Amino acid sequence: MIAPLSVEVGRPVRFEGYAEDYGVPIVTVQFSLDDGENWTDYDVSASTGDRWVHWTFEYTPEVPGTYCLLVRSVNERGGVSPEPDTATFIAFAPEG
Repeated sequence: MIAPLSVEVGRPVRFEGYAEDYGVPIVTVQFSLDDGENWTDYDVSASTGDRWVHWTFEYTPEVPGTYCLLVRSVNERGGVSPEPDTATFIAFAPEG
């Protein structure tokens, strides 16, 4: 198991990755920090079905705590990733 990333409150943390859907173009990658209640879109509609889509997401935690970022993709047919990928990180208050 990989330990969660630790970041300081008020400092941005950047995530990046790749998405593909076996020949069907990806049109958006979506991110959620509230267990999938709300999703933020990252437009990748210029992608083609013959290559991976590179995405980035940056977030600045404002309060200490444990966060779980969910990431999923949507293809041009409206298909959504069956299970979102997750990344857990811990935001801590600066000392002093």
